[in-house]
Amino acid sequence: MVITEILSRNACQFGDEISLIEINPELQDKHVVSWREFELIETNPAASFRREMTWQEFDDKANKVANLLLSKGIKKGDKVAILLMNCLEWLPIYFGILKTGAVAVPMNFRYASDEIKYCLELADATALVFGPEFVDRMEPISDKLPFISMYLFVGENCPAYAQSYEQLTAECSITEPKITFTEQDDAAIYFSSGTTGFPKAILHSHRSLLSACYTEQSHHQQTRNDNFLCIPPLYHTGAKMHWFGSFLSGSKAVLLRGVKPEWILKAVSEEQATIVWLLVPWVQDILDAIESGEIKLKDYNLDQWRLMHIGAQPVPPSLIQRWKKHFPHHLYDTNYGLSESIGPGCVHLGMENIHKVGAIGKSGYGWEAMIIDEEGHLVPKGNVGELIVKGPGVMNCYYKDPESTAAVLKNGWLLTGDMARMDEDGFIYLVDRKKDVIISGGENLYPVQIEDFLHRHDDIKDVAVIGLPDQRLGEIAAAIVELKPESPCTEKDVIEFCSALPRYKRPRKIIFDMVPRNPTGKIEKPRLREKYCMGSVVALQTEN
Repeated sequence: MVITEILSRNACQFGDEISLIEINPELQDKHVVSWREFELIETNPAASFRREMTWQEFDDKANKVANLLLSKGIKKGDKVAILLMNCLEWLPIYFGILKTGAVAVPMNFRYASDEIKYCLELADATALVFGPEFVDRMEPISDKLPFISMYLFVGENCPAYAQSYEQLTAECSITEPKITFTEQDDAAIYFSSGTTGFPKAILHSHRSLLSACYTEQSHHQQTRNDNFLCIPPLYHTGAKMHWFGSFLSGSKAVLLRGVKPEWILKAVSEEQATIVWLLVPWVQDILDAIESGEIKLKDYNLDQWRLMHIGAQPVPPSLIQRWKKHFPHHLYDTNYGLSESIGPGCVHLGMENIHKVGAIGKSGYGWEAMIIDEEGHLVPKGNVGELIVKGPGVMNCYYKDPESTAAVLKNGWLLTGDMARMDEDGFIYLVDRKKDVIISGGENLYPVQIEDFLHRHDDIKDVAVIGLPDQRLGEIAAAIVELKPESPCTEKDVIEFCSALPRYKRPRKIIFDMVPRNPTGKIEKPRLREKYCMGSVVALQTEN
């Protein structure tokens, strides 16, 4: 079985039922009517703020995309890139590519022109599907990509070098193409987050994609009655692989184009969402809005919301304790994964284990996990080592990079680069990225532990801890602290708060600044190091 067969099955069994809904609240905010009332105002020019699609329409559109690509010479094994914001067209295009036997190559919507060019070259892409948000970034490079045989444009005012997606697919057949491929065939290339420079291309098979469906559905028990609110970008494995559980169960999902707290709660309320995956900053924003009185929960219908889960980054336990005060009936789960492990699920907490908040959990469905030392031996429980995982979603390789592949794939095991420990009950706690560990005066400091502590401060909205060069200690821990709006908190207040930490773990420097995060919520520590470490290095050189 391959993942495209699930789409065909859903179309056959649930054809007239809604599969996907897209909501653009920026358009709706200009009006006072509700989203569903707004659908009935046919003459309103902003009526496209809410669009929906049945399972039959989803499958038909995917078949149209597949037949278009095949007619343009795309064949099995070719690479077709997607550069789109979340929209109703995204997933049918993705599945259309898969139906041709070609390899789908989703791309980060934050990429600058040089990054787009780099990734297209690295992936050996022969076609690109892109949207209007990227025209300005494509203009400088469109004549520098001779290997791209087709530009397919999704939107109005198609550039001269591209062809219109809407016009071309309108003429294509909805008949399923007869292309044969198996679980072992290449299916998709995802890019690493690029937080350490230009990203790596991560090649996955159809087996990986299919395994993500079963892992997610097993963890969160989606049924046809569920409705998944999807907010993170679809180019990333996190959002899409969580949606795969809804895909497998034939339940609908809402693509919300915006992250304001009131937009999220309105979508949950009016669309009757039952499952919402959030990133830490969005949870913080929702809680801050509730606690400031900006948002009143009584204004929303949220009784059906059964599960809130978080992934993509360490979760401060204090944050979940705050959440449960306002949403005591919610099930909660956290998920750990990497793009190299087809996204979240290789380790997960489990909805029944909220008493272990702070842990990332145990091995996920179909997965194994261990913690090893530098020599590859298991470490005793309680000791820190590197987390390694093994399962059906491990990548094939870093595409065209055998050296990097060999460094992280050992006998079927994926070395994650994350430092972790396991407690006596077998629950795994993420300590930090291996490369982020700070060695200060011979002591290993794990920034996540310090960040979790600082998140307990009522005035701190976000925090990142990095190492700064120090002549005496080698490195010192510096805390970049983002305060809540209008907070009176001072450097002295933070230092006093940290007095509860062991002396060696206390940050030696407090810096008030914004904490940069990428679209999947991960702190962009290289940016912070570049900003603050350079000055420290210059100071050391001056002292010498």
